[in-house]
Amino acid sequence: MKHEAVLITGVNGEMGHSLTSYLSNNQNVNIVAMDINEPETEMVSHCYEFIQGDILDENLSDKLFENFHFTTIYHLASILSTKAEINPYLAQKVNVQGTANLLEHAAKQSENEKIATKFIYPSSIAVYGFESVDEKRKLGKICETEYCKPITMYGCNKLSCEKLGIYYSNHYRFLDETGNEKNKIFLDFRSIRFPGLISAFTIPTGGTSDYGPEMLHHAAQDKPYNCFVRPETKLPFMVMPDAIKALVSLEKADKHQLSQQVYNITSFNPSAQELVNITKQAFPKAQIRFQTQAKRQAIVDSWPADVDDSAARKDWYWQPDYDLEKAFFEYLIPNIIKRY
Repeated sequence: MKHEAVLITGVNGEMGHSLTSYLSNNQNVNIVAMDINEPETEMVSHCYEFIQGDILDENLSDKLFENFHFTTIYHLASILSTKAEINPYLAQKVNVQGTANLLEHAAKQSENEKIATKFIYPSSIAVYGFESVDEKRKLGKICETEYCKPITMYGCNKLSCEKLGIYYSNHYRFLDETGNEKNKIFLDFRSIRFPGLISAFTIPTGGTSDYGPEMLHHAAQDKPYNCFVRPETKLPFMVMPDAIKALVSLEKADKHQLSQQVYNITSFNPSAQELVNITKQAFPKAQIRFQTQAKRQAIVDSWPADVDDSAARKDWYWQPDYDLEKAFFEYLIPNIIKRY
């Protein structure tokens, strides 16, 4: 008999760590965790089973689905924006083919076992794209159906996977005439387009939206920091506890209440100068100056300054716990100070 479980891929990342800890402490579920790298000892204690392996390994996926019935899959494994631009071909394989591999297995499980598997997918504001900064400024908040014209490989990957998820959820094997279409069980794909995510417990790794946490970490260590975007640059952001809240809330939502399958969410959207100002409130001696890097600025300029998350607020009652002040003074700054 198969064991019932929740699958989390990419579990060694900060989102994977946080989600696994939350589910382990708050829900009575068996967690099967998967990552290409070895786990930390603490992480193993939260898991029913830890699988070290590659998301592209179809034989490994076959064994996973032979041994487990996954009620929910949180597919977090991904090559992020900076690395994806350095090695776009690898990003395409991991981000898109890896996701397609998992979607195929989840769709077959749903069909064979007559129970819709929930497939929760973290997408990104990188799916959006604008031709100019002036165009971006005039538009204001962007909704899910507008300006999906990414200029980065990461954005292209995320948009492709959204479309794949919707296909597997609504039209899988469209021309298959062997079964009764009315009785067919499809997987239940749900996706969130996350803004820039900030964690108090992870060292920034040079990501496109990392200028906010980078200046905080530098200030806490009395190190000077050169911010790579212009002072007036704006992006939507969110702290990690709210990101986990969003994933779990969307997973719990009644499918009949959902009017779409891909949702924007956001918490706050300060300018880079506002981030400098709030950092200096906590670290008055912080040495932060602006030294724009043209290529990274161009990527940030292609992303929206703000997004419309009214659909998420209406359909599954999305509401962040952290605004800008609370995020910095109750979550980020105290924990970063403790770190150093």
